[in-house]
Amino acid sequence: MPGGLRLHFNENTAGCSEAVRTALQALIREDIACYPDAAAITAKVARWFGVDRGCVQLTNGLDEGLQMVAQYGAWHLGDRISQPEIVVVEPAFEVYESCAEAVGARLVRVPPAARFAFPIEDVIGAITPATRAMYLTDPNNPTGVGIPAEAIDRVLEAAPHALVLVDEAYADFSGRTLIGPRLDRARHLVIGRTFAKAHGLAALRIGALVGHPRTLDRLRTVQLPFSVNVAAIAALSAALDDRRHLEWYVSQSAASREAIYAFCRRRGLAFWPSEGNFVLLRVGDAAAIAETMAAARVFVRDKSDAPGCAGCIRLTAGVLDHTRRALDVLEDILASRAH
Repeated sequence: MPGGLRLHFNENTAGCSEAVRTALQALIREDIACYPDAAAITAKVARWFGVDRGCVQLTNGLDEGLQMVAQYGAWHLGDRISQPEIVVVEPAFEVYESCAEAVGARLVRVPPAARFAFPIEDVIGAITPATRAMYLTDPNNPTGVGIPAEAIDRVLEAAPHALVLVDEAYADFSGRTLIGPRLDRARHLVIGRTFAKAHGLAALRIGALVGHPRTLDRLRTVQLPFSVNVAAIAALSAALDDRRHLEWYVSQSAASREAIYAFCRRRGLAFWPSEGNFVLLRVGDAAAIAETMAAARVFVRDKSDAPGCAGCIRLTAGVLDHTRRALDVLEDILASRAH
C-alpha cells in the first residue's frame, strides 16, 4: 500500500471495487454542480438490507448517524432534563464520547466483563430515568467480541424511554445483523451501518441508519440537508452492484484473522477471536511495539489505554498478503526483544 501498511483504522486494505472508480470517473460537471438526489440510492440500500425504503436514512459516514441519535435523544426525546445520560460499554469507540460531549450529555461507562463478554446485568443496572441514548457495538471495537441477540432484547425491554443504537459497523464480517422484525417490535431500536469497511468507501463518508420509519422521521429533524454528497452516492451504488468484490474481501479478512490467531498461538500471545476485520492481541509494551512497527511502515493501533486492553494492539485483518507482511515485522520485533 502507498505510504506503508495502514492497519490501524480498520480500513479496507484492498481498496474499493474497480466499479467504484469507474462510477466516479463517469460523473459529469453538472452532477457536481447540483445538489444530489438520494432517493434512488436510498431505495437501493433498502433493498440491500431487505427493508422498506422508509426504514433507511443515509448519513455522512456512520458518525453522523451516531451524532443524530445523541442529539435527538438528549434534546428532544421525552421530558427535557438538565443532565441527559448516554450509556456505553467499555472499551468503546471514541466517537461515542465526542457525541455525548457535543450534546451536553453525561457519558455513563459500563466497565468490561471478563474476556470482554457483554456485561448485561451491569448494562441494565446503568439505565436510569435520565438515560436518553445507548450505544451498543456488535461486534465490539476493539475486541471483536459479539453481543448475544437475547442480551440486546433485554436492553430494549429495560430502556423503552431511550434510543438504543446498535452499531453494526462490522456486520459484513460477522455475518450477523438485527435488521428485521425487531425494528417494528422495538421502535426505539436504531441500527447503524457503514460502507467504509467491507466496501472500502471510508474516504467518501457514507453510512446508514436503519430503523422504524417513525423513528427515522424524528431523527431526520436533526440532520442537515444534503449531508451525503454526489460522489458517495455514485460510489455506493457501484459498490453494491459488485458483490463479488465484497465477498472476496470478507473471505480475505477471515483468512487474515486465522493467520493472526495462529501467530499468537505459536508466540504464546493472548488474543480475542474476532467477528470484525481486526484482532486485538496482547503484546506487552504495546506503545513501543506500535512505534517500532510504524518505523517499518506498518501501522497498527496501540489500544493499551482502553479499559481492559493493557498491553494490547489492534491489527486490521484485511488482505492476507498484507497481514502476513505485518506479522513478519511483528515477529522480527518480538524476536529482537527476546534477546
